[in-house]
Amino acid sequence: MNHEEAMRVALDEARIATTHGDVPVGAVVVHDGKIIAQRHNERELTKDPTAHAEVLAIRDASEVLGSWRLDDCTLVVTLEPCVMCAGAVLSSRMGTLVYGAADLKAGATASLYSVTSDPRLNHNPPVFHGVLAAESAELLQEFFAQLR
Repeated sequence: MNHEEAMRVALDEARIATTHGDVPVGAVVVHDGKIIAQRHNERELTKDPTAHAEVLAIRDASEVLGSWRLDDCTLVVTLEPCVMCAGAVLSSRMGTLVYGAADLKAGATASLYSVTSDPRLNHNPPVFHGVLAAESAELLQEFFAQLR
């Protein structure tokens, strides 16, 4: 499974988030070419401020693999991770991070902060950005336009 194929699944997850009023962000974790976890934002649904798609997918992947170390995995997410989610990527030792749209207000891998490439930290996974970025951004723009 390539990054674009995985991102399409993440986009499908993001669309599900809108059914319960959550910001449309989706994430999948790929291991050995197969998706082992896929989630979407659930902050509104669960009233949990940490229920971001990335955190939920990382938790599920750790459970599937029976380990907190996800160094052989790739996290694919529709929106650039925030500081909390970038921290989860580092804490899980995620092998690779792929994201779609940049988050100019809260992005923590390139746009606002560069948490995942900070040389002072003990883990710096490769980051691929811009995968299906236009589709990811359009989904977010449509969601927020409906709120206005």
